[in-house]
Amino acid sequence: MSTLIQHGTVINADATLHADVLIEGESIARIAPNIPAENHTLIDATNLLVMPGGIDVHTHLDMPFGGTVSADDYETGTIAAAVGGTTTVIDFALQSIGSTMRAAYDTWREKSAGKAGIDYGLHMAVTDLGPGSGQQGLREMEEMVAEGISSFKLFMAYPNVLMIDDGLMLKVMQKAAQLNALCLVHAENGSVIDIVIAQMLAEGKTAPHYHALSRSTQAEAEATHRAIAIAEMAGASVYIVHLSNTDSLRELKHAQQRGVRALAETCTQYLVLSREEQMPGKSWDEAKFVFTPPLRSKSNHDPLWQALTDGSLCIVSTDHCPFRLADQKSLGRHDFTKIPNGGPGIENRLQILWHHGVNAGRLNPQQFVELCCTAPARIFGMPSKGAVSVGKDADILLWDPHADYTITAATQRMATDYNMFEGWQVRGNAKHVFSRGELVVKDGQWIGTTGRGKFLQREANAGGLT
Repeated sequence: MSTLIQHGTVINADATLHADVLIEGESIARIAPNIPAENHTLIDATNLLVMPGGIDVHTHLDMPFGGTVSADDYETGTIAAAVGGTTTVIDFALQSIGSTMRAAYDTWREKSAGKAGIDYGLHMAVTDLGPGSGQQGLREMEEMVAEGISSFKLFMAYPNVLMIDDGLMLKVMQKAAQLNALCLVHAENGSVIDIVIAQMLAEGKTAPHYHALSRSTQAEAEATHRAIAIAEMAGASVYIVHLSNTDSLRELKHAQQRGVRALAETCTQYLVLSREEQMPGKSWDEAKFVFTPPLRSKSNHDPLWQALTDGSLCIVSTDHCPFRLADQKSLGRHDFTKIPNGGPGIENRLQILWHHGVNAGRLNPQQFVELCCTAPARIFGMPSKGAVSVGKDADILLWDPHADYTITAATQRMATDYNMFEGWQVRGNAKHVFSRGELVVKDGQWIGTTGRGKFLQREANAGGLT
C-alpha cells in the first residue's frame, strides 16, 4: 500500500521545502516535487504544512497517585494525543519502594497492552535499588536498557512515596553513565516543601492556591542545582523535567555555560498560564491547576520562551497527568495536599505552542518542529522518528495553520471534565495524522484502531550529548 501526500509544504527542523511525500508501508519512501500519482492513495495537502508527528516525552497514563488513578488510560490518552497531532509518547513506569524495576516494567507493559493507538516508550522511575549496596537494582538498570528503556527518572520530591536521597541518586547516575543512559530529574526540595506545607495546614491554609504558594521557585532552583551537581560528579547526562521558572533556569544556564551535560524541558502550562490569573485564591475551581511544579508568576513566561529560542530549554512536553474535577480533584476539597497533582494537556500541546509561539512571532515553524518532534527523537534515542525524511517512520502531521479552533472540554478526547485552556481561541490545528503510514486522524477525527501502537525500544545515547 502506498499514499502520496501532494502539494504540501514540508517543514523539518533544518529545512522547509515544497514537495510531495510518498509513503510506502510504514515508512517514508520519497520526498520530491511532483511525484507521479500512479496508483497511490492521494492526499491533497494544498495550504497545509507537512511536519513530523509530535513526540510528547512526558506523560502519565493510568498512573496511581493520591488515592486515585489518572483519568486517561493508554486508549483514551493516546487517542487524545493523536487528535492533537502527537504520534509518539513516552510514559513512566513507576517502581514502588520495596519492589523491583522489573515489576514496574511488567505492570506498565500490561497497562498498555492492546490499548495504545500510537507508538509509545517508557522511562523507568527508580525509587529503590534493593538491599545492601544496591547491586540488585543496578543490575536491573542494565536489564531495563536491554529492554529499550534508556532513561531513568529520579524524584527529589514526594517523601516516602517517590523521593530518593542524594546517595541513591549518585549511584543511579553513576550506573546510568556506564550504560550511556539519560537521567531525568523531578527537581524540587521535597523535605523543605513538606515542612512549609505542614506549617500552612497548621495555620488553616487549605485552599487550592496554597499548593502553589507552598512550592517556591527557590525549592525548585536549589534542587535543580543539586541534581546537576550530582550528575556532574557521576559523569552522567541529566535532563531536568518540567522546569518552570527563571530561578531554576539560571541554575541550568550556569551549568550549560560551564560545559556540563545538562538538558531541560518546560511544559505548555508554564508558558501561558500563571498563578495570578489561574490561581488567585478565589474559588475551589482552582484545583484544576494543582500540579507540580505549580503555576508561577507571569513574569516567568518571557524568559522561558526566550530559553526555547536560544536552546537552553530543548523540548516542550506536557506532563499530562489528568484527573477529573468532580470525583478526583475533589478528594482534596478541604485540604490541598489531598488534591491529586496533575493536569490534562496531551491534546492541546501543539495548538498552544503554535498559537502562542509561532503566531505570536516567538518561534518559527522550524523551531516548532525542533522542540516538539526532532529534539525529542534525538535526545530520547528514537532514530526512526522526528523528521519527514526518507527511511523514517511515516509519522506525519498535516497541519492547517489557518484553522480556527476553540479549546473546550465539551469536544476534547481527554477523559477529564475540564480543560486547562477552556474557551481559548487558537489558530492552527491538526487536520490529518499518519502513524507509521496509517491515517489515524482524518479531518480532526480519530479513525485509527485501538491497540495498534507499538512499544518502542529506545537507544541508549545519553540524551544525544555524547
